[in-house]
Amino acid sequence: MDILTWQARTEQSINLIKLSQLTGISKSTLNNIENGRTSPTLKQLEVIAIALNVKITDLFSSEYK
Repeated sequence: MDILTWQARTEQSINLIKLSQLTGISKSTLNNIENGRTSPTLKQLEVIAIALNVKITDLFSSEYK
C-alpha cells in the first residue's frame, strides 16, 4: 500500500512546512511518511486528510480500496 500525501499536497501547492503547520505533525515525520520510511497512524491519516480537505481513502492506494 502506498501513502499518497505527496500527490494530494502538491495538487494543492502545499509544501511540507505548511502541511506540518496545518496538522501538528512534524515535517520530518511527514517526510518519512511520504518516502515510505514509516507508516502513518490512522489518526495521522485523518489529520492529514482534514488538512488537505480530501477523503482519508484518497491518501492511500490499495487493490482493496
